[in-house]
Amino acid sequence: MKGFAMLEIGKIGWIEKEKPTAGPYDAIVRPLALAPCTSDIHTVFEGGIGQRYNRILGHEAVGEVVEVGSEVKDFKPGDRVVVPAITPDWNTLEVQEGRHQHSGGMLAGYKFTNIKDGVFAEFFHVNDADMNLAHLPEGIPLEAAVMLTDMVTTGFHGTEMADVQFGDTVAVIGIGPVGLMAVASAQLKGAGRILAVGSRPVCVELAKEYGATDIVNYKNGDIVEQIMEMTDGKGVDVTIIAGGSVNVASAAVKITAPNGTISNINYFGEGEHIPIPRAEWGCGMAHKTITGGLCPGGRSRMERLIELVKYNRFDPGKMATHIFEGLDKVEEALLLMKDKPKDLIKPVVLVA
Repeated sequence: MKGFAMLEIGKIGWIEKEKPTAGPYDAIVRPLALAPCTSDIHTVFEGGIGQRYNRILGHEAVGEVVEVGSEVKDFKPGDRVVVPAITPDWNTLEVQEGRHQHSGGMLAGYKFTNIKDGVFAEFFHVNDADMNLAHLPEGIPLEAAVMLTDMVTTGFHGTEMADVQFGDTVAVIGIGPVGLMAVASAQLKGAGRILAVGSRPVCVELAKEYGATDIVNYKNGDIVEQIMEMTDGKGVDVTIIAGGSVNVASAAVKITAPNGTISNINYFGEGEHIPIPRAEWGCGMAHKTITGGLCPGGRSRMERLIELVKYNRFDPGKMATHIFEGLDKVEEALLLMKDKPKDLIKPVVLVA
């Protein structure tokens, strides 16, 4: 089979590999819809997770099951499925301890490209199929379904980690796809005021549609000064970091009020350290909680997110601004995520 791969740090290309085989609890899936991610860019061009050779890229997919192992009970060939970006082994101590994203080690639930070949191929492997696949109901477009696998679950995790409460003032730094989903989930969780930090008009308009009450354009000046002025010097209850370099963490601490929470869902692909400003952290005693986490995966998570789309609580498919057809368009779609033209939010590749 052919797949689109990270040949090494800084190099990408098409390669031929053997079609994967299914163990007794596994499934082999062919893609129906794929979506490149900024994380793929960090991985390839920044070496965010280290060196990988000839490793097939991609971790966002909706597909059709073509083969299942002898012990798989709930899925069969022909089933259309949502495949989460995080596919843990569910029989580990880390899972019992509530850390399924790190099943087998830190970030080890993130298997596609990180530990094994990803989904940008004619076929891909899914471990522990009964626990890691979710049936895709009729009526949900592929463009919306593929957003659930990573963009939605990641953005929603930002508000979950911050424990957003009714009436909270929330700042979301970065309103690419993940940030937009943080905005949408903050509204669903009952936030009062939602300040979205970004500049691209296409993202700004969709942020407003998803629930942003204020837009903070970093091109108009320092975002800390703008947000502190907008909040009469009080700052915000919650800051969700969904984009930017390591230096964005400093701004997040500065705009978050005492007893507030900074929740990071951003993939920092470069830099040795993440700075925390001493004074604005109250010399370490401001009761500002700083947390960050890899998005939840697995079947149950996907089924819950599917319900939100099925019953029209929000539409993640609106983020699909560029639609391609055919597996061979993956490279073009991926490079769009690298170049980020002004009219882009998220590309989706539909595979016949």
